[in-house]
Amino acid sequence: MLSRLRLDANQPTPLYRQLAHQLVEAIEAGDWEAGEALPSERVLAETLNVSRITARKALDRLVALGLIQRTRGSGTFIAPRLNQSLTRLTSFTELLTQRGHRPSSRWLSRRLGTPTAEESLRLGLGADSEVARLKRLRLADDVVVAVEESCLPRQVLADPESVTHSLYRHLENLGAPIVRALQHVSAINADAELAALAEVPESQALLMMTRLGYLADGRPAELTVTYCRTDYYDFMVELTQ
Repeated sequence: MLSRLRLDANQPTPLYRQLAHQLVEAIEAGDWEAGEALPSERVLAETLNVSRITARKALDRLVALGLIQRTRGSGTFIAPRLNQSLTRLTSFTELLTQRGHRPSSRWLSRRLGTPTAEESLRLGLGADSEVARLKRLRLADDVVVAVEESCLPRQVLADPESVTHSLYRHLENLGAPIVRALQHVSAINADAELAALAEVPESQALLMMTRLGYLADGRPAELTVTYCRTDYYDFMVELTQ
């Protein structure tokens, strides 16, 4: 791969920008897989006959773009990146598996509770209803990429602790699959608690996805709010004429 990189000192574009641009193209083309080690600053500098400062500045740009991660004492690795379509109903587990990542969850809570006024409105619940609450960290290859909070009527999910992996797969097994959903995406700044969970600095921007899922009979059955790290998530919308 490195043999294909070509830097031209006669070009007006600085060498580190040339290198960063070519590395981005290589990563997006799939020349390195998620979790794979990227050549070190020293290797890049020696192979391309540039200074280590130039190599470091190029890698700094990739870090800023969320394409790579630096691990002290271990090196630089390609970051997992999730490209999710907004036009198809896909579970988190399915999305990661399709893209070659290892999905996992770290449960924070699974319990029954009383719905808020907004939850009652969105899910069409009465004042005396109960809901199942699920809160967890979503991980890709052991990296936290999202914080997820789900709320479902107790009639749909009576035992929240029975959900161990994919919520959608579990609902399918219960005979209550989510067949369609409305999803809204907005941006928020993480407060101290959310930042700690997502492992980002306080006030960093996160994408907030609010999804309302429906059963085959048209009843709303799932309200999920997912706070996604912007350095790992891309969203894609296909437009047709």
